[in-house]
Amino acid sequence: KPAMSTALARQMPPVQHAKVNGIDMAYYEVGPRGQGVPLIFCHGFPELAFSWRHQLAACEAAGVWAIAPDQRGYGLTERPAAVTDYDMEHLTGDLVGLLDHLGAAKGVFVGHDWGGIVVWQLPLMHPDRVAGIIGLNTPFMRRAPIDPIEGMRKVFGEDMYIVWFQKPGVADAALAADVDKTMRFFMRRPAAIQQVAAPTGGSTFAFGDALKAWDKADTANQLLNADELAGFVETFQA
Repeated sequence: KPAMSTALARQMPPVQHAKVNGIDMAYYEVGPRGQGVPLIFCHGFPELAFSWRHQLAACEAAGVWAIAPDQRGYGLTERPAAVTDYDMEHLTGDLVGLLDHLGAAKGVFVGHDWGGIVVWQLPLMHPDRVAGIIGLNTPFMRRAPIDPIEGMRKVFGEDMYIVWFQKPGVADAALAADVDKTMRFFMRRPAAIQQVAAPTGGSTFAFGDALKAWDKADTANQLLNADELAGFVETFQA
Protein backbone atom coordinates (compact mmCIF):
# COMPACT_ATOMS: atom_id res chain seq x y z
CA LYS A 1 0.00 0.00 0.00
CA PRO A 2 1.62 3.35 -1.04
CA ALA A 3 2.25 5.74 1.84
CA MET A 4 0.76 9.22 2.04
CA SER A 5 3.32 11.71 0.75
CA THR A 6 4.57 14.59 2.87
CA ALA A 7 3.01 17.06 0.44
CA LEU A 8 -0.40 15.41 0.82
CA ALA A 9 -0.02 15.28 4.59
CA ARG A 10 0.50 19.05 4.65
CA GLN A 11 -2.60 19.79 2.61
CA MET A 12 -5.15 17.04 3.25
CA PRO A 13 -6.91 15.38 6.18
CA PRO A 14 -5.34 12.10 7.34
CA VAL A 15 -5.74 9.36 4.76
CA GLN A 16 -8.02 6.47 5.72
CA HIS A 17 -8.45 3.06 4.09
CA ALA A 18 -11.46 0.82 3.60
CA LYS A 19 -11.93 -2.63 2.12
CA VAL A 20 -14.70 -2.03 -0.42
CA ASN A 21 -15.87 -4.10 -3.37
CA GLY A 22 -12.78 -6.29 -3.32
CA ILE A 23 -10.16 -3.51 -3.22
CA ASP A 24 -8.40 -1.32 -0.68
CA MET A 25 -9.74 2.23 -1.16
CA ALA A 26 -8.01 5.33 0.20
CA TYR A 27 -10.21 8.24 1.20
CA TYR A 28 -10.17 11.55 3.05
CA GLU A 29 -13.00 12.53 5.37
CA VAL A 30 -14.06 15.73 7.11
CA GLY A 31 -17.05 16.77 9.18
CA PRO A 32 -19.19 14.79 11.63
CA ARG A 33 -19.57 11.21 10.42
CA GLY A 34 -23.16 10.02 10.57
CA GLN A 35 -24.73 13.46 10.64
CA GLY A 36 -26.81 14.14 7.57
CA VAL A 37 -26.20 12.87 4.05
CA PRO A 38 -22.52 12.82 3.08
CA LEU A 39 -21.06 14.56 0.05
CA ILE A 40 -18.85 12.17 -1.91
CA PHE A 41 -16.39 13.98 -4.19
CA CYS A 42 -15.20 11.95 -7.20
CA HIS A 43 -12.17 13.21 -9.11
CA GLY A 44 -11.34 13.13 -12.82
CA PHE A 45 -8.28 12.25 -14.90
CA PRO A 46 -5.38 12.63 -14.28
CA GLU A 47 -6.33 13.60 -10.78
CA LEU A 48 -6.73 12.40 -7.22
CA ALA A 49 -8.89 13.04 -4.19
CA PHE A 50 -6.35 15.81 -3.61
CA SER A 51 -8.13 17.80 -6.33
CA TRP A 52 -10.95 18.39 -3.82
CA ARG A 53 -8.68 19.84 -1.10
CA HIS A 54 -10.37 23.26 -1.19
CA GLN A 55 -13.88 21.80 -1.11
CA LEU A 56 -12.98 19.51 1.79
CA ALA A 57 -11.62 22.47 3.75
CA ALA A 58 -14.81 24.45 3.09
CA CYS A 59 -17.01 21.52 4.13
CA GLU A 60 -15.00 21.05 7.31
CA ALA A 61 -15.36 24.73 8.18
CA ALA A 62 -19.11 24.49 7.59
CA GLY A 63 -19.52 21.32 9.62
CA VAL A 64 -20.57 19.29 6.57
CA TRP A 65 -19.79 15.57 6.33
CA ALA A 66 -17.72 15.08 3.17
CA ILE A 67 -15.49 12.39 1.72
CA ALA A 68 -13.12 12.34 -1.26
CA PRO A 69 -11.77 8.93 -2.34
CA ASP A 70 -8.93 8.09 -4.66
CA GLN A 71 -10.92 6.12 -7.21
CA ARG A 72 -10.01 2.61 -8.35
CA GLY A 73 -6.59 2.64 -10.03
CA TYR A 74 -5.61 6.10 -8.76
CA GLY A 75 -3.35 7.40 -6.02
CA LEU A 76 -3.30 5.39 -2.81
CA THR A 77 -6.21 3.15 -3.81
CA GLU A 78 -5.54 -0.36 -5.08
CA ARG A 79 -4.93 -0.85 -8.82
CA PRO A 80 -6.29 -4.15 -10.16
CA ALA A 81 -4.57 -5.32 -13.33
CA ALA A 82 -7.54 -6.55 -15.38
CA VAL A 83 -9.21 -4.08 -17.74
CA THR A 84 -12.57 -5.65 -16.89
CA ASP A 85 -12.11 -4.55 -13.27
CA TYR A 86 -12.72 -0.95 -14.37
CA ASP A 87 -16.21 -1.22 -15.84
CA MET A 88 -19.14 0.80 -14.51
CA GLU A 89 -20.31 -2.08 -12.35
CA HIS A 90 -17.02 -2.03 -10.46
CA LEU A 91 -16.60 1.76 -10.37
CA THR A 92 -20.11 2.44 -9.06
CA GLY A 93 -19.86 -0.57 -6.77
CA ASP A 94 -16.78 0.97 -5.13
CA LEU A 95 -18.76 4.09 -4.22
CA VAL A 96 -21.67 2.10 -2.84
CA GLY A 97 -19.17 0.03 -0.86
CA LEU A 98 -17.74 3.25 0.53
CA LEU A 99 -21.23 4.28 1.69
CA ASP A 100 -21.54 0.92 3.44
CA HIS A 101 -18.17 1.40 5.14
CA LEU A 102 -19.21 4.87 6.32
CA GLY A 103 -22.58 3.63 7.57
CA ALA A 104 -24.47 5.93 5.21
CA ALA A 105 -27.74 4.88 3.57
CA LYS A 106 -27.37 7.42 0.76
CA GLY A 107 -24.95 10.03 -0.52
CA VAL A 108 -24.84 13.11 -2.70
CA PHE A 109 -22.21 12.37 -5.31
CA VAL A 110 -20.16 15.16 -6.87
CA GLY A 111 -18.26 14.19 -10.01
CA HIS A 112 -15.77 16.14 -12.08
CA ASP A 113 -14.53 15.07 -15.52
CA TRP A 114 -14.21 11.25 -15.55
CA GLY A 115 -15.64 11.20 -12.04
CA GLY A 116 -18.73 12.85 -13.49
CA ILE A 117 -19.12 10.04 -16.03
CA VAL A 118 -19.05 7.57 -13.13
CA VAL A 119 -21.46 9.35 -10.79
CA TRP A 120 -24.08 9.88 -13.52
CA GLN A 121 -24.40 6.09 -13.65
CA LEU A 122 -25.04 5.73 -9.92
CA PRO A 123 -28.77 6.65 -9.92
CA LEU A 124 -29.26 4.26 -12.84
CA MET A 125 -27.43 1.31 -11.25
CA HIS A 126 -28.01 2.01 -7.53
CA PRO A 127 -31.06 4.33 -7.26
CA ASP A 128 -31.71 3.46 -3.62
CA ARG A 129 -28.27 4.76 -2.55
CA VAL A 130 -28.34 8.17 -4.25
CA ALA A 131 -29.71 11.34 -2.65
CA GLY A 132 -28.42 13.59 -5.41
CA ILE A 133 -25.90 14.03 -8.23
CA ILE A 134 -23.78 17.10 -8.96
CA GLY A 135 -21.99 16.98 -12.31
CA LEU A 136 -19.07 19.32 -12.97
CA ASN A 137 -17.71 19.59 -16.51
CA THR A 138 -19.31 16.35 -17.72
CA PRO A 139 -23.08 16.36 -18.39
CA PHE A 140 -25.23 13.25 -18.38
CA MET A 141 -24.84 11.35 -21.65
CA ARG A 142 -27.10 8.56 -22.81
CA ARG A 143 -25.62 5.30 -24.01
CA ALA A 144 -24.10 5.85 -27.45
CA PRO A 145 -25.59 3.91 -30.40
CA ILE A 146 -22.08 2.76 -31.34
CA ASP A 147 -18.99 1.72 -29.40
CA PRO A 148 -17.68 5.00 -27.93
CA ILE A 149 -14.03 4.23 -28.70
CA GLU A 150 -14.88 3.52 -32.33
CA GLY A 151 -16.83 6.77 -32.47
CA MET A 152 -13.90 8.73 -31.08
CA ARG A 153 -11.52 6.98 -33.49
CA LYS A 154 -13.67 7.89 -36.49
CA VAL A 155 -14.13 11.52 -35.47
CA PHE A 156 -10.71 12.37 -33.98
CA GLY A 157 -8.32 9.70 -35.25
CA GLU A 158 -5.85 7.31 -33.63
CA ASP A 159 -4.04 10.08 -31.74
CA MET A 160 -7.09 11.22 -29.77
CA TYR A 161 -6.02 10.65 -26.18
CA ILE A 162 -8.77 8.20 -25.17
CA VAL A 163 -8.09 6.12 -28.30
CA TRP A 164 -4.37 6.35 -27.52
CA PHE A 165 -5.08 4.96 -24.04
CA GLN A 166 -6.36 1.72 -25.61
CA LYS A 167 -2.83 0.68 -26.63
CA PRO A 168 -1.49 -1.31 -23.64
CA GLY A 169 1.53 0.28 -22.00
CA VAL A 170 2.05 3.05 -24.57
CA ALA A 171 0.35 5.94 -22.79
CA ASP A 172 1.47 4.60 -19.41
CA ALA A 173 5.12 4.86 -20.41
CA ALA A 174 4.73 8.30 -21.96
CA LEU A 175 2.89 9.78 -18.97
CA ALA A 176 5.22 8.18 -16.41
CA ALA A 177 8.46 9.21 -18.14
CA ASP A 178 8.42 12.64 -16.45
CA VAL A 179 5.56 12.89 -13.96
CA ASP A 180 6.38 16.51 -13.09
CA LYS A 181 6.11 17.47 -16.76
CA THR A 182 2.93 15.43 -17.26
CA MET A 183 1.10 17.01 -14.34
CA ARG A 184 2.16 20.54 -15.24
CA PHE A 185 1.06 19.91 -18.84
CA PHE A 186 -2.44 18.80 -17.80
CA MET A 187 -2.88 21.18 -14.87
CA ARG A 188 -2.93 24.41 -16.84
CA ARG A 189 -5.46 27.16 -17.32
CA PRO A 190 -7.87 27.01 -20.30
CA ALA A 191 -5.74 29.40 -22.36
CA ALA A 192 -3.20 26.60 -22.69
CA ILE A 193 -5.56 24.59 -24.90
CA GLN A 194 -4.34 26.70 -27.80
CA GLN A 195 -1.06 24.82 -27.53
CA VAL A 196 -2.70 21.48 -28.36
CA ALA A 197 -4.67 22.72 -31.38
CA ALA A 198 -4.23 21.00 -34.70
CA PRO A 199 -2.38 22.85 -37.50
CA THR A 200 -5.74 23.53 -39.14
CA GLY A 201 -6.88 25.30 -35.99
CA GLY A 202 -9.19 22.63 -34.60
CA SER A 203 -8.45 20.66 -31.45
CA THR A 204 -7.58 17.02 -32.07
CA PHE A 205 -7.15 16.02 -28.42
CA ALA A 206 -3.82 14.47 -29.46
CA PHE A 207 -2.44 14.98 -25.97
CA GLY A 208 0.32 12.39 -26.33
CA ASP A 209 1.98 14.26 -29.17
CA ALA A 210 1.34 17.60 -27.50
CA LEU A 211 2.90 16.43 -24.22
CA LYS A 212 5.99 15.19 -26.05
CA ALA A 213 6.38 18.50 -27.89
CA TRP A 214 5.68 20.75 -24.90
CA ASP A 215 8.67 22.47 -23.30
CA LYS A 216 8.37 21.93 -19.55
CA ALA A 217 10.27 25.17 -18.99
CA ASP A 218 7.08 26.94 -20.08
CA THR A 219 5.55 28.28 -16.86
CA ALA A 220 2.63 30.11 -18.50
CA ASN A 221 -0.93 29.23 -17.50
CA GLN A 222 0.09 26.99 -14.59
CA LEU A 223 -2.65 26.22 -12.06
CA LEU A 224 -0.60 24.65 -9.29
CA ASN A 225 1.92 26.09 -6.89
CA ALA A 226 4.99 24.03 -5.97
CA ASP A 227 3.39 22.36 -2.94
CA GLU A 228 0.25 21.47 -4.86
CA LEU A 229 2.28 20.04 -7.73
CA ALA A 230 4.23 17.94 -5.23
CA GLY A 231 0.95 16.54 -3.88
CA PHE A 232 0.22 15.03 -7.28
CA VAL A 233 3.75 14.14 -8.37
CA GLU A 234 4.83 12.43 -5.15
CA THR A 235 1.66 10.35 -5.10
CA PHE A 236 1.77 9.29 -8.75
CA GLN A 237 5.42 8.32 -8.32
CA ALA A 238 4.69 6.19 -5.24
